[in-house]
Formats: sequence, C-alpha cells, structure tokens
Amino acid sequence: MSPRISDLATLRARQPGAVAEAAARRTRRPLIGDSGRLMIVAADHPARGALAVGDRRLAMANRLDLLERLVLALSRPGVDGVLATADILEDLLLLGALEGKVVMGSMNRGGIAGASFEMDDRFTGHRPQDLARLRFDAGKLLLRIDYDDPGSLTTMEATARAIDAMAERELPVFVEPFLSSRIDGRVRNDLRPEAVIRSVAIASGLGGTSAYTWLKLPVTDDPEAMARVCETTTLPAVLLGGDVGSTVREQEAAYEKWAKALRLPTVQGLVVGRSLLYPADGDVAAAVDTAVGLL
Repeated sequence: MSPRISDLATLRARQPGAVAEAAARRTRRPLIGDSGRLMIVAADHPARGALAVGDRRLAMANRLDLLERLVLALSRPGVDGVLATADILEDLLLLGALEGKVVMGSMNRGGIAGASFEMDDRFTGHRPQDLARLRFDAGKLLLRIDYDDPGSLTTMEATARAIDAMAERELPVFVEPFLSSRIDGRVRNDLRPEAVIRSVAIASGLGGTSAYTWLKLPVTDDPEAMARVCETTTLPAVLLGGDVGSTVREQEAAYEKWAKALRLPTVQGLVVGRSLLYPADGDVAAAVDTAVGLL
C-alpha cells in the first residue's frame, strides 16, 4: 500500500532505502506511447527558486499541495508522465504515482532565479548516471546563452558533455534553449522568432551525437514564425507552456497557440507545468484534460 502524502516525511526519515526500492519495481513504458504524442506535466520550477504563478509569489511553495495537484494531473487519461527534480520525483515514486509513466529528471538547476549567478546554470540536479540508476526515462536541461556573458561558453560545454553522457546510456535528453540577456538586472529570454531560431540552431549541434536529443521550445505568438522555428532542425520537439497569465482568457489564448503549433511536423507533444497545475479557475483536472485534448 502506498503511503499518504502526509506520511512522506516519516517514511523518508525511517526508510531512506524505500526510494531505491520503489524505483527498482516501477513499471516502465516506452517514451512515445500508443497515441504517438507526448504529454508531460512539468514541476521542476521550485528547485530554481521560481515559486510564483501569476501574481501569487509563493504558489508552488506548499509541497503537499503541489504533490496533490501532481497526483491528480498524472491520474488523468492521456497524461504520459512528469518532469521534476529528484525530491519531487522521489515523493511521487513513494506515492506510487509513477507506475507506467514517463519519468523525466531535471538536470541543471544551478541558475537560481534572480541570483547574480543565474546565468551560471550548473548541473546541480540529476546526473546521467542517476537517471540510469533509478531507471528513469529521460532528462531535461536548460541552455540559456548570453552573448555578453563569457560564462555562457562554460554552460554550453557542460550541456554538450551531458548530451554525450545521456547518449552513451541511450537516454533521451530534452534541451530547452534560449538566447538570454540581463535587462534592468533581470535575466530575460528573447522570444522573438529570429532569436528562437538561432537558439535552436545552436542547441541542435551540441554534443558528439544528436541521436537522443530532443528540443523543448517556446511557442511564438505568430504561427508562421513558429513554423520557421521548427524548420531550423529535424530534431523532435515538444512545446513548453510557461506562465500563461492569471486569467481564464489568457489561459484560453495559450491553448489556441499550442493547438496551432502542435500541427507542425516536428512537434511531438507538450511539456506544461504551472498553467495546468495552478489554472486560473482552480480546476486542475479540467485544465489537464483540455491540454490533452489538443493532442
């Protein structure tokens, strides 16, 4: 019998080996299932100190509440799996919520939101050997490149070596590339079509092989521009949701953009987090079902 969410701290304190035991017996599945599409719920934001949803600054800070939302989202038909850091994935393992699901570990979380070292995005999360040991199914990494920051070269090199290490283990790795810069002291991602195109071109060429590389891409406002973005590479891609706003109207507009982008041939699915786990109307199940319906 799986523990209750409220019992996780006690279980972790008294039986730390339970995580490895749960990972060893977890039922696995192929990355792409019968639908031919991929629907992943993302919850790796807290490890970067990014806890806000819309105007709620600490919306994701309550771990028990977050886990309840994740368990509900993962139970909905058509949801293939979850992207998160080790702490969250291991909670879900112990709860039995990852059976038959795609489990994607978040790899670099060193670029803490708002920190002076935010662009020094080191690999402080899952290592390739961790993902293999725990029998997880894929990894995800964030690649932000600032043309004015020499440290971006270090991040690029670390990303390339991570891609190589994942390929050696035949594990897919989802690369989320951006051209970024500091504006008024804050890191901003450039979402203009040309900038996204350049980031895709750079990310696609990293590593000694691209056989196991996927891309995780933002959706541009212009459908024609999004088509040009996807023409930059033959690598399979998923769309990231991002923070779509705090109103029902903003959420509906995001769904419309996702639906158009999902028609592009290289796009294989969605990886969406806050907008589904914390929807404007509070109905997690309905938000998840709507996103699944777009596929």
